[in-house]
Amino acid sequence: MMKSPKSPELCPDPVCAPLSRRQILQLAAAALSVGTLSRAAPARADAKRLLVLGGTGFLGPAAVEAALRRGFHVTLFNRGKTNPEIFKDTKSVETIQGDRNGGLSALAGRKWDVVLDTSGYVPRLVRDAAVALKDVATRYVFISSVSVYRDMTKPLDEESPTAELPAGTDPTIEKVDEKTYGPLKVLCEREVQAAFGKRALIVRPGYIVGPRDKSDRFTYWPLRVARGGDVLAPGTAEDPVQVIDVRDLGDWLVTLMVQGDGGLFNAVGPRGVLTMGQLLAACKAVTKSDARFVWMGADALQAAGILDKIPIWVPPSDIGMSKVSTKRAVERGLTYRSLESTLRDTLAWFRTLPADRQAKLRAGLSPQEEATALLRVKKAGG
Repeated sequence: MMKSPKSPELCPDPVCAPLSRRQILQLAAAALSVGTLSRAAPARADAKRLLVLGGTGFLGPAAVEAALRRGFHVTLFNRGKTNPEIFKDTKSVETIQGDRNGGLSALAGRKWDVVLDTSGYVPRLVRDAAVALKDVATRYVFISSVSVYRDMTKPLDEESPTAELPAGTDPTIEKVDEKTYGPLKVLCEREVQAAFGKRALIVRPGYIVGPRDKSDRFTYWPLRVARGGDVLAPGTAEDPVQVIDVRDLGDWLVTLMVQGDGGLFNAVGPRGVLTMGQLLAACKAVTKSDARFVWMGADALQAAGILDKIPIWVPPSDIGMSKVSTKRAVERGLTYRSLESTLRDTLAWFRTLPADRQAKLRAGLSPQEEATALLRVKKAGG
């Protein structure tokens, strides 16, 4: 059976890096030691109070910005290592610097309406936070992943069976890799639910894309299409893909907070079906490119040794990753901007980065890899 190339979620805060089934990052779960209050800002007396564990990477800032637009007072709790200046001069944002691995004593004596945990990967650390905050916070929002599902060969919804640690694995393991990532997220979810009960809100994203996406997985496609010429395209034009703009996800998380929702939700997009052919066509339209798409099937990609280097798209063996139900989330207010808007804004953001960063994409095929693969297709009569 073909080996799966990737898990589709983008790590939330504080790490914005791709998690592949062969190359999931060894995430050092951020830790909380006694920290110091770096900045406090006054807020309206009736403002909702949001505590964010993490908050300065990718999804975190989008959620914080959405919360501020809705009149929240936001407290960030993190190590101060990722984008420490991002909200430094923002009213109604305070930062408590600390490391969750060392405890939550820096948060003692405070209360919040909502906790947003964007940096939970290890059950022990999530349990510590949930238990410490269950009596001082009304709701706990935990960012999980669609990688929690056991069977990726079929369409998925929130009731689909979840994964378990491999047989014989130490149940206290904290090593995050391709085999443990999904099961550990399942265990993290359970810790939040055990502490908060119906006040727990579990959100399982798929591919999160848009401005500030440092993984380059989505960005690779409009950039490559913009260069024009023959573009290696994976699978078939009809293969489904799912992406959600980080700003849409951030807005919706705050909507759930305002509505007081609990429960379990997948967080994927778009609302309807998006195919790989439609995604590439949108890239071509936005960039006004002369690109010509050369399709290479999953078996050929694997034979060429590049299956796990193709971002966003997934092979037929894991098609469930691109067929995750949006029904429950849409019913609770999730909306989507246009794909073209996401493409334009992502490109505009990427082009503000230093030239040396733009020259070194973190995902996708190198020009040489693509040229070699295109030659294989030509020789095969594709």
